[in-house]
Amino acid sequence: MAVTSPENLLSRPLITHKCTLGCPILDRCLDGGVPCNSVTELVAESGCGKTQLCLQLALSAQRPISQGGLSGSSLYFHTEFPFPFHRLQQLCHASRLGGDSPDHIFVRAVHSADQLLDEMPRIESFLRYSKLRLPVRLIVIDSIAALFRSEFDNTPFDLKRRSSLFFKISGQLKSLAKRFDLAVVVTNQVVDFMGENGGLNGLRIGNSGALYSSGRRVCPALGLAWANCVNSRLFLSRNEEVIGEENSSVNVGDGDNLRRQTRRQIHVLFAPHLPKSSTEFVIRREGVFGVDR
Repeated sequence: MAVTSPENLLSRPLITHKCTLGCPILDRCLDGGVPCNSVTELVAESGCGKTQLCLQLALSAQRPISQGGLSGSSLYFHTEFPFPFHRLQQLCHASRLGGDSPDHIFVRAVHSADQLLDEMPRIESFLRYSKLRLPVRLIVIDSIAALFRSEFDNTPFDLKRRSSLFFKISGQLKSLAKRFDLAVVVTNQVVDFMGENGGLNGLRIGNSGALYSSGRRVCPALGLAWANCVNSRLFLSRNEEVIGEENSSVNVGDGDNLRRQTRRQIHVLFAPHLPKSSTEFVIRREGVFGVDR
């Protein structure tokens, strides 16, 4: 049996499959899509498109590898709101390639970090023994922040227990990703930035020194401990810009007659395989699409 050494790993780098986001412009920003064998985090405030991207990924994962997919099913854990079945059906009907089906997306609600940790052995058993036509290749947790938001107090004991759960959950997700060649995607929320520049709050991790969305300075929720639990972090922002005035005979005089549009962008904050990059995207009935400018 050949022994793997650092030298031949450098000369023959490991091939990692990637899952298309369903849009060539977004895929170009991420060098092909979301990678397997690692944990990718989507960070954003509400309304930026985190869940929309996750649904689109779960459908894209079903596509053949020749079309950028993973030829696989998905496990989708939702933690806050009812699962958006209507939106998923809408995306299925709008699929340009056809064949995308909600039947290959297995949905489960989880309500606490302890419950998610308890699910890990069952997930492994499902991955190992289920006889699916399309084996599971994608796990989505939407969102991880909701599991930790109200369950823990700001005491040394709770903070220590919270960090311990961070590392247990992320460690098991990374282990599953590597053993079963999965892409793992988790969503996270943001909080308003409070404190001095460069503080130990995760802002300085990666490519961006300051993050802005909806005119506010923000930082990812769950802090520095969680930032060290993911392999890649993508930040989704939204901002309104004035594009003109409404055609109205009534002059309001307070700026209410201005026409605005929402511009959304996806930014690579850190990833071992990606440089700093960003691209604009829009959310339509048919899905999430990058904008070439």
